Amino acid sequence: MAQTTRRPAPRYGNRPTMKDVAARAGVGLKTVSRVVNDEPGVTPDTERRVREAIAALGFRRNDSARVLRKGRTASVGLILEDLADPFYGPLSRAVEEVARAHGALLINGSSAEDPERERELALALCARRVDGLVVIPAGDDHRYLQPEIAAGMAAVFVDRPAGGIEADVVLSDSFGGAREGVQHLLAHGHRRVGFIGDMPRIHTAAERLRGYRAALAGAGITPDPEWVSLGVTDPQRVRDAAHAMLGGPEPVTAVFAGNNRVTVTVVRVLAERVRPVALVGFDDFELADLLDPGVTVVAQDAAQLGRTAAQRLFGRLDGAAHEAERFVLPTRLIPRGSGELPPAL
Repeated sequence: MAQTTRRPAPRYGNRPTMKDVAARAGVGLKTVSRVVNDEPGVTPDTERRVREAIAALGFRRNDSARVLRKGRTASVGLILEDLADPFYGPLSRAVEEVARAHGALLINGSSAEDPERERELALALCARRVDGLVVIPAGDDHRYLQPEIAAGMAAVFVDRPAGGIEADVVLSDSFGGAREGVQHLLAHGHRRVGFIGDMPRIHTAAERLRGYRAALAGAGITPDPEWVSLGVTDPQRVRDAAHAMLGGPEPVTAVFAGNNRVTVTVVRVLAERVRPVALVGFDDFELADLLDPGVTVVAQDAAQLGRTAAQRLFGRLDGAAHEAERFVLPTRLIPRGSGELPPAL
């Protein structure tokens, strides 16, 4: 009867140490340290034995302990609103590229637009000694980060400003972009323009509503309260709002959508209607140029937002000590057809 060789049970959580390497190679700990850190003073034969022991045991240098001794953990955190939102893909990638260029690891997390979850995630990252945080805030009170910042952690906020503390913030020009988008609809003959946006407590939603109102005021138009709908970006809520604006004896002839999720739902609603309705959306989205008509958008540069925030973060970590600053990046109107439709007779 053949015997089977039983493999030893894996030692989960018990990784080989330099002490294990030293014992297998028959050398001292200092010798292993020199080999691991590529320091001189080790004979070729001894180095060979140490490296063979490292390979056999699967040893990896503990970079966390190494950087902690230097006072930095070489890691930064990024807290997003929703990892599934396409807008955050290029933003996250840009932050990661800057972090990589500085030899740092990026740790991502999502607040799911929940202020308490944002707080828990931020403090959990702080407990793991990240050097800095890039935060797209869900809440409006960030005083919980004050002790961490006072202790030397850097923090930069993106898309929305911090609440209750002074901190760097990188924004897109939501007000100016929305105003330009609505002015574009007005220039094509529209006088009844609806606005469907996100929750009013969100900074970007409030700024885009302000831009919408400013554009109408500049044209001498007072919007009917029924032309404006703010709330969650749930498709059913947006669908109901769009149908309400487009119904009745004096429906809107154009819609300005406050973000990409709203725009996508409005596109679906308009596809069901016979009468053409003009549309401009804030934020570009995939395939917007392939629809018929293509969707006119106010585009913001998500990658530049992330890049600017990360560069500011590492500037802080490298010793920049000036006052907190506010960076506002321009938006860009992209006409594709939907925003150039004239009012239906």
